[in-house]
Amino acid sequence: MDNLRTRLIDAGVRLLERDGLDGLTIRAVTREAGVSHGAPRRYFPTLHALAAAVARVGLVDLDATMKVAAQQSDSPLAALDAVADAYVQFAVERPAMFALIFRHDMLEGSGENLRDTSRPLFHALIESIRAVAPENPQFAALRLWTSVHGIAALNSTRAFEPISDSPSVTELTRRAVRDVIANVSERET
Repeated sequence: MDNLRTRLIDAGVRLLERDGLDGLTIRAVTREAGVSHGAPRRYFPTLHALAAAVARVGLVDLDATMKVAAQQSDSPLAALDAVADAYVQFAVERPAMFALIFRHDMLEGSGENLRDTSRPLFHALIESIRAVAPENPQFAALRLWTSVHGIAALNSTRAFEPISDSPSVTELTRRAVRDVIANVSERET
């Protein structure tokens, strides 16, 4: 990969993590990377193209985080719990990156083809579920992802804080995993 492109992406990641999505601008990235304002044009003709390249970094990091969590587990169910926990924790530790990854309205058509990076994450979840509940693993993976994603998104914005008697995030995540596994054979039409 071209050194300038890499520098621009790295600068974008730093800005996103430090200043949030509003801080991710072409001008800010060029300043952070120490290059002229016109330098990114060759690689990133639009802010959306740059944001997509930054999002790819986040998807790769999320994938690595989830794989490490699964590999450190001693059973398929423990691996599924660990993957769900890692997903929620990623959202807490890197909320701006987590939000950007799922901004399809902004990232679609960017030229980065993020589906090549994001689809394997979902397929890995399907396989993790297949190891625990082999019936309807794709449907179960979709149900689990939507549940855990909701928990992650709410937790990353501290939305649970006003609810004083809410269960812990870990408890919510475990319950989401157990509910999906328990009901995997009840595919709704």
